[in-house]
Amino acid sequence: MKKRLTLILVIMIVSLLAFGCSKNDSNNLPENDDNVTDNSTNDESKSSDKTDKQSIILSTTTSTQDSGLLDYLLPKFTEETGIEVQVISVGTGKAIQMGKDGEADVLLVHSTADEEAFVAEGHGPARYDVMYNDFILVGPKDDPAGVKAASSSNIVDSLKLIADKQATFVSRADDSGTHKKELKLWKTAEIEPSGNWYIEAGQGMGDVLKMTDEKAGYTIADRATYLSMKDTLELEIVTENDTNLYNQYGVIVVDPTKNENINGEGALKFQEWLLSESTQKLIAEFGKEEYGQSLFIPNAK
Repeated sequence: MKKRLTLILVIMIVSLLAFGCSKNDSNNLPENDDNVTDNSTNDESKSSDKTDKQSIILSTTTSTQDSGLLDYLLPKFTEETGIEVQVISVGTGKAIQMGKDGEADVLLVHSTADEEAFVAEGHGPARYDVMYNDFILVGPKDDPAGVKAASSSNIVDSLKLIADKQATFVSRADDSGTHKKELKLWKTAEIEPSGNWYIEAGQGMGDVLKMTDEKAGYTIADRATYLSMKDTLELEIVTENDTNLYNQYGVIVVDPTKNENINGEGALKFQEWLLSESTQKLIAEFGKEEYGQSLFIPNAK
């Protein structure tokens, strides 16, 4: 009888010890592994949403990049708003197409007719003037076509001289705002340029200026990019100050309903910042110290 009671007591003590260990172990483990995974996923989602809201994609013409304007402006925008700007610098035609495809949040381009068509087609709510500068015709210092002496302020006559002499001309040929302007000017001159003297580069403004310099040819450039590169080139301005060379830039927020990835809120903040009085003053100052003149003239209304 005593042996039986002793055995019962031993079994009870062992059971109590086992129960205590099991309870302690369970307190050291997560109650639900699925909840841990879900919390991690939610945190990542929140982090991703926050990152998206803190960055925008700006699709813009190469002249704003090559001139140094964006390097001057964008750090100030990020400092004031906390929004990073991812820049895609291409020709205006490609920049506008990116907007149509919903691959950019905001556009800064310079082909007013195409910008107005973009808005009219419903790809963006409105277009606003931001700034302007002008195009110039640049060429080699020896000026083989005699442009500077004959037509220093008449771009159509200048192009006629170049075509008549079949002097080397480098076209951007990239559907940019500059290329569109060039084609319009050739049309006004009633000339369809072709032949070995007319080189279609398919490149941005900076690269075309370098190519033109290497080939001792002529090209149409925006004044800002030329001035920013002038010290590295043997090219000089041969035609300027023609009203046909006016170069207006506009900003458009892409329709945020195109897809869920478009940061409409961030794009709107950028547009408002660009058009603000303080930023317009910054644009007016850009280039003055280094070149003695503003590279872009602000004209937001």
